[in-house]
Amino acid sequence: MPQKDYYKILGVSENASEDEIKKAYRELAKRYHPDRNPGDKQAEERFKEITEAYEVLKDPEKRKQYDELRRMQQSGAFGGAGGFDFSQFRQGQGGGARAEDVFGGLGFEDLFSQFFDQGEFIRQERYGPQKGEDLYAEITVPFDMAVKGGTVTVRVPRHEVCPRCGGTGAEPGAKVQTCPVCKGKGVVSEGLGGFAFSRPCPRCQGRGVIITNPCRQCGGSGRVEVVRSVRVTIPPGIEDGQTLRLPGQGEPGPAGGRPGDLYVKVRVQEDRFFKRKGANVYVEVPISFVQAALGTKIRVRTPHGKKVELRVPPGTQPGTTFRLRGMGLRTRNAQGDMFVTVKVQIPKHLTERQKQLLREFAKAA
Repeated sequence: MPQKDYYKILGVSENASEDEIKKAYRELAKRYHPDRNPGDKQAEERFKEITEAYEVLKDPEKRKQYDELRRMQQSGAFGGAGGFDFSQFRQGQGGGARAEDVFGGLGFEDLFSQFFDQGEFIRQERYGPQKGEDLYAEITVPFDMAVKGGTVTVRVPRHEVCPRCGGTGAEPGAKVQTCPVCKGKGVVSEGLGGFAFSRPCPRCQGRGVIITNPCRQCGGSGRVEVVRSVRVTIPPGIEDGQTLRLPGQGEPGPAGGRPGDLYVKVRVQEDRFFKRKGANVYVEVPISFVQAALGTKIRVRTPHGKKVELRVPPGTQPGTTFRLRGMGLRTRNAQGDMFVTVKVQIPKHLTERQKQLLREFAKAA
């Protein structure tokens, strides 16, 4: 098994989702980042560990390979807990698993040509343009806007290129040197027992260059935090809890990569009159017991703002529901209906004359 337990380093379970892994990494990276812990070697080493773990677990393919290696170590395929016995593993000896069985038919020579170099497992990755981090926000819109659609503005904190240094991290006019540790590559390889994983260079933090005179505005990071106002279009018929994706509105990508996306979760305020289930709308309308008995016509407000006339036939019972087709919400997939339930109101205070008339009515019925 690899000497370092990446799941334990990030504090997540082996079944953690990509979002859980990303969340754990971001929290730990903020806590142990060298900029927040200047001169703290222990925090710097912890940051390197966290970054190394995240670089492997965030990539589904690399995570799968890492999990396979852990499983194979536990099953004895590598000849014990002390490390890998490559000679036996190449030949499938000693009761261990064969490469062809574990890696989907790849022979060991093929496997070595792709992943191994002189007995070391090397993660091939160059420092270069990468997609920026996605951002997440949540907004609440009134019921009326959820019905008809509209636009809202959400304020999103994000990082942008420093206007003073143009993203170089150096004071204007200052010299920038190639990193002597990684030779400008931005990554270095580190041995982990029988393995070597590449990770961002600790000397230049993955940039490939050394800044001797950091920018005064961004402190050398090349980015500054700003709060941007982003207009969000709310489509008609949007449901509570639905998430909208705004491409390119997330964090800018490192090394000139494309920016991440902004995901906006929409909450819809409840309405005092309308209740919603999918595209259908439900309302309750009060009528008198006389109207229920004799029949009537009532005007009912729809979620679109207009009123429609509803005929209540004589003898309508309390709780009767009428269906108005096409009067519900229009979504991408359906046109809903409106359901009107009548609530028959019984008077609490009657005159003696009214009581007598009701008794006579009851006898006649």
